[in-house]
Amino acid sequence: MVGLLSAGLAPAFAIMSFIYLKDRFTEPISLIIKMFISGALLVFPIMFIQYALNAENLTNSHFIQSFFFVALLEEFSKWFLFIYMIYHHEEFDDHYDGIVYAVAISLGFASLENILYLLTNGIEYAFLRAFFPVSSHALFGVIMGYYFGKAKVIDCHTNWNRIFAFLFPFLLHGVYNYILIGISSHWTYYLIPFMIILWLIALHRIKVANQVTFL
Repeated sequence: MVGLLSAGLAPAFAIMSFIYLKDRFTEPISLIIKMFISGALLVFPIMFIQYALNAENLTNSHFIQSFFFVALLEEFSKWFLFIYMIYHHEEFDDHYDGIVYAVAISLGFASLENILYLLTNGIEYAFLRAFFPVSSHALFGVIMGYYFGKAKVIDCHTNWNRIFAFLFPFLLHGVYNYILIGISSHWTYYLIPFMIILWLIALHRIKVANQVTFL
């Protein structure tokens, strides 16, 4: 059990450490942990809704399942949680802060989801899960946090940046799921390049958020 929990949490710890250490002005660890736990708690209501949708057998469309049953529910929930818990918090006062807190929420969600998956299917999937689902959630969080940070520190296009904070992670998450569900037989040929591109985009967003000061 200890090994399984370690395998489930290790990827999140590694990615969160990387994001945290990139911050020029570090955020309170207690607040990061709070966001992480809050993100983890989202798993239960989302799993219930997804189970109910699948049980009703509303559609056989891989597109609808990928974009609306999974991506929309998960990314909107994380987006709403960010708005509700951290967007107006006094500690959120820098562009890069948005990335730190959005990634914490996303990794909290991904970690509990990962642990539950490993409990059901076995620890042998730990490496694959670390590289794909956990990493992808973190990268969606980077993009969400980047636009939340822009919305927070600049006065123009604030509403658009808040919309982008949801829209881009939602679309990327939908594509990610569609590759897995809709192209199941050859998904690795598409998902590995997708993940490489996603990493490059996220690393660029991290660099920009950490270096550029908006006036």
